[in-house]
Amino acid sequence: MRNSASLETLQALARSYGVAIVSTSMPAGLLGCYLPDRACVYLDAKLTPMEVRSVLAHELGHVHHGHAEAAGGDPEAWERQADAFAARLLIDCDEYASLEGISDDPYFLADSLDVTVSVIDAFRTLCLPRMGIVSR
Repeated sequence: MRNSASLETLQALARSYGVAIVSTSMPAGLLGCYLPDRACVYLDAKLTPMEVRSVLAHELGHVHHGHAEAAGGDPEAWERQADAFAARLLIDCDEYASLEGISDDPYFLADSLDVTVSVIDAFRTLCLPRMGIVSR
């Protein structure tokens, strides 16, 4: 199945933002982070290819929206924005609809779309309602 944004597309997007991507050992429980003062997205070296795409897309959402701790703001809102950004990048609406016609199981959808379940959840809760669509 095709995806809206391949890893190569995400890497190109990072370059267009002037952001480096570094794979490294991250603290327990942290899969990735964006450090604006270093213009760098860090990804845990232990991530699977599916997780790399999903986490990188999320972190690029922070870059896209200009999230920076020093700027203040609502970190929970930032996470929702980054989640929605990732879901829009990684999920093709037509492909999602076709797959959901087979099964609405989030694990099936995530596996079929090569994303994490959290990206499916974000697509369902943050993207579909904005399009006036209610998921099953």
